[in-house]
Amino acid sequence: MSLFNGIQAVLFDLDGTLIDSAPDLGAAADKMRTDRGLTSLAYEAYRPFAGAGARGMLSVAFGISPDHGDFPLLREEFFQNYERRMTELTEIFEGVSEMITALEQRGVAWGVVTNKSERFTLPLTAAMPLFANAKAIISGDTTPHAKPHPAPLFEAAKRLGIEPAKCIYVGDDLRDIEAGRAANMGTVAATYGYLGHNADTTKWGADAVISAPAALLSLLA
Repeated sequence: MSLFNGIQAVLFDLDGTLIDSAPDLGAAADKMRTDRGLTSLAYEAYRPFAGAGARGMLSVAFGISPDHGDFPLLREEFFQNYERRMTELTEIFEGVSEMITALEQRGVAWGVVTNKSERFTLPLTAAMPLFANAKAIISGDTTPHAKPHPAPLFEAAKRLGIEPAKCIYVGDDLRDIEAGRAANMGTVAATYGYLGHNADTTKWGADAVISAPAALLSLLA
């Protein structure tokens, strides 16, 4: 018995769910340290925080949060570093391509809803063949609100021409599950991504949890 019945579309978060961008995100932040004569940090220090983007990377590199006075300038420097190397080390998670192919063979539409801004999302997805058949790619600034607000998910469903209730949303962060629930979509937590620091997916309230991309297929009728 499948958990989700009558699903016509699957929407995915990007970083930590479909692609492993942590190596490029971490390298962009670490360059800021070495440019300042600070010692380089191990990649393993950055990886757990990759899902939080600039906020996570700068917290590791410099121990600062968004309320720090220098944060806006440092964030833009990080963005420029990242922009120059977005696809150098970024890869699709193992099993994702096969999972997407299986969805397409079943006639299930799919798309991306990420909090990454269009400045990065559009050139990144354009550079990776996986996304050629995505029916919608929604960024953090495509609508006036980012996740956990449901607006980006509603926009994706609108572009697909499919009711939100006939979509499911897959992500590796609590805000993904919150956004999916607010949009009246089925929700799936992906534990093979970054998950963030000390994340406990059992408390997220997702309809299902998967530890590998292929596990998603068994949830669909």
